[in-house]
Amino acid sequence: MIARFGRLLARDLAMLLRGGAGRGGATMPVLFFLAVAMLYPFAVGPDAALLARTGAGVVWIAALLAAILPLDRLIEPDLEAGFFDQWALRGVAEEVVLAARILAHWLSFGPPLMLAALPAAALLGLDAERLRTVEAGLLLGTPGLAAIGVTVAALTAGLRGGAALGGLLVIPLAVPLLIFGAGSLQRGGESGLALLAAASLAALAIAPFAGGAALRALRE
Repeated sequence: MIARFGRLLARDLAMLLRGGAGRGGATMPVLFFLAVAMLYPFAVGPDAALLARTGAGVVWIAALLAAILPLDRLIEPDLEAGFFDQWALRGVAEEVVLAARILAHWLSFGPPLMLAALPAAALLGLDAERLRTVEAGLLLGTPGLAAIGVTVAALTAGLRGGAALGGLLVIPLAVPLLIFGAGSLQRGGESGLALLAAASLAALAIAPFAGGAALRALRE
């Protein structure tokens, strides 16, 4: 089972990093993330205090939007190609496939966004303490974003306009992660990080089963 999970993970990660034609693979979320960080100072002006106060929240919004970008290729291509049917015939449960997909999705955008947060912090005027908190929050919160993204992709697979609908569904589901992530930047933010970790773990625990049930219902 471990070897099979490893093969699924390697395949999914290669697919997400490579991306499709014109999609940019893993570089597109990072470029989008950096574009938001570069444009935000132009939108609010050169007020350093305002940038430092609001910049970390912008980082979280950019992280959420970057996680949504690959939503249309998380489930739909494999479903259309019949891979889920083949895995089911081989005795591989949908929950196992989705657990590997969630981990691959996180690896494809989570660590790159944490690296991209370093130049973004300079653009937004974040000091070292706030940057450490942002990095800790991204480490704890992006797995939850990945879990929500894969679950929503499974729920909307096979629907006309599923990618657009998926983006609309991800945003309200991710609101608790954004609230706790932003709350961690306030005074006494350790409780915000703890709540962020709890919400992320809850999403990770629920996602494979909810997505697996949706895919089985779709196949039947």
